[in-house]
Amino acid sequence: MTSPRQKLESLLANPRLLVMPCCYDALTASLIEQAGFSLTFMSGFAVSAARLGLPDTGLISFGEMVDQGRSICSRVNIPVIGDADTGYGNALNIKRTIAGYAAAGFACAMIEDQLMPKRCGHTRGKQVVERGEALGRIRAAVDAREEGADILIMARTDARATHGLEEALYRCQAFADLGADIIFLEAPESVAEMERFCREIPGHKMANMLQHGKTPLLSHGQLEEIGFQIVAYPLTLLSTAISAMQQALSDLKTGNYPDHLDFAALRELIGFNEYDRQQQRYAEEMTE
Repeated sequence: MTSPRQKLESLLANPRLLVMPCCYDALTASLIEQAGFSLTFMSGFAVSAARLGLPDTGLISFGEMVDQGRSICSRVNIPVIGDADTGYGNALNIKRTIAGYAAAGFACAMIEDQLMPKRCGHTRGKQVVERGEALGRIRAAVDAREEGADILIMARTDARATHGLEEALYRCQAFADLGADIIFLEAPESVAEMERFCREIPGHKMANMLQHGKTPLLSHGQLEEIGFQIVAYPLTLLSTAISAMQQALSDLKTGNYPDHLDFAALRELIGFNEYDRQQQRYAEEMTE
């Protein structure tokens, strides 16, 4: 049986850009898979919003994140990358986090260099730890992988906003040297910075496309030409869902019935029809 890690490695072996909408629960992950996408990412911002109704400012715990991830990974067959924030503690906590994410079914876990409590990479007030601690986090994550956790490691730096591009690129190179499988420079502020990141840093690199964020929004073709292998859309489903629900609530408040999926389509999407088919098959076998 192919593991989630092996599925992701197979995707990364193809040089074409991987388009990755981000999920926040089992339903959104299932919709992403049904739409034909080859992978997804469990967004910490979106999980914190959907599960707690709170901002992505370090309020959600390791236990809550890994529990959410277990539900997501068990529902889909595509590989899932998990946001593991800062690793939830020191180097030993990070090793436990990586092992826990692997056991939950994640194909890859992302570790970042922000100071706790961390926050969304495109918001004000974030800080990063000193270079030595940042490298120590990635070393611990890679060690957990090498010691048996069947999972890839994505290394993220937010140093562009706090220390400038040179320090951010230094950290990216150091993360690659330590053995991180995917490198993520958060919030580059121009196309030139994105091009330099892809030109100078080896290995697989991810872009993060956030509407009204700090990074220019580029087309799939532009991102692939620059040298990115993955593009994440972290908040597209969450913001779309919130907008649709607000409109539905407004319609109900004014006495109008919202326009949405009919009940038959909803049953099919959720899996009722497949459940009934399987139930009928077992019932027939028992009567033979």
